[in-house]
Amino acid sequence: MLLVVGLIIASPAWSEVRIICASTTSTQNSGLFDYLLPIFKQQTGIEVAVVAVGTGQALEMARRGDADVVLVHDPQAEQKFIDEGYGLERRQVMYNDFIIVGPGSDPAQIKGMKQASEAFQKIGQAGFKFISRGDKSGTHSKELLIWEQTGLKPQGQPNYLEAGQGMASTLRMANEKQSYTLVDRGTWLSSKEREPLDLCLLVEGDPVLFNQYSVIVVNPAKIAHAKVKPATQFAAWLVSPAGQKLIGDFKDNKGQQLFHPNAK
Repeated sequence: MLLVVGLIIASPAWSEVRIICASTTSTQNSGLFDYLLPIFKQQTGIEVAVVAVGTGQALEMARRGDADVVLVHDPQAEQKFIDEGYGLERRQVMYNDFIIVGPGSDPAQIKGMKQASEAFQKIGQAGFKFISRGDKSGTHSKELLIWEQTGLKPQGQPNYLEAGQGMASTLRMANEKQSYTLVDRGTWLSSKEREPLDLCLLVEGDPVLFNQYSVIVVNPAKIAHAKVKPATQFAAWLVSPAGQKLIGDFKDNKGQQLFHPNAK
């Protein structure tokens, strides 16, 4: 009986040190959270439960009150989220980049091209297969921006397929169908370690492919039950010198850095 009472008394206290972070599939698939969160919990006692979805879905979760903090990568959508009053502050955490991958035969002959939009244009005009996330994620938003630069509208075309899934699943689908796709470098590197991928990195280095990740704490003035104090502590830890060093030290088995810390 005493044990039951003790558990009832302890439950509210435990709920105060458990927060929900809505984030992207790319941060989850890379293994970054598996690396960071045990260290954060050990240092602070705060447990962070991650729900990995596309950026658009992560922000919607926060709007509904289903998350205390978001770590996402779509600056325009993030600013809208803050302008609507749902976020307290947008703080840069880290970056990597997007790359265009495709079959080794490279039927569109885009390998080594310097502009992502020109590569997309060659793929689209010739009607080669392209797999889109199609899920309102940060990657999907970036992809649509590049298509907009080409003046082409591939949606609805037979060779343009929307996966409606996370990055790892989309990459797997592109591999199965020997198609082109846009992927963040972190997911690309980590996925290649876990499973054989018969795809090649073809285009990289265009400034438009820059991929910034930022953390935003949910505003309790909008979502009354948001756990602002532990969420703020988590955000502050990510951008602290200690958190930034941990992010910079996170590498794949070949020693390649997956994310570059750039907190201001």
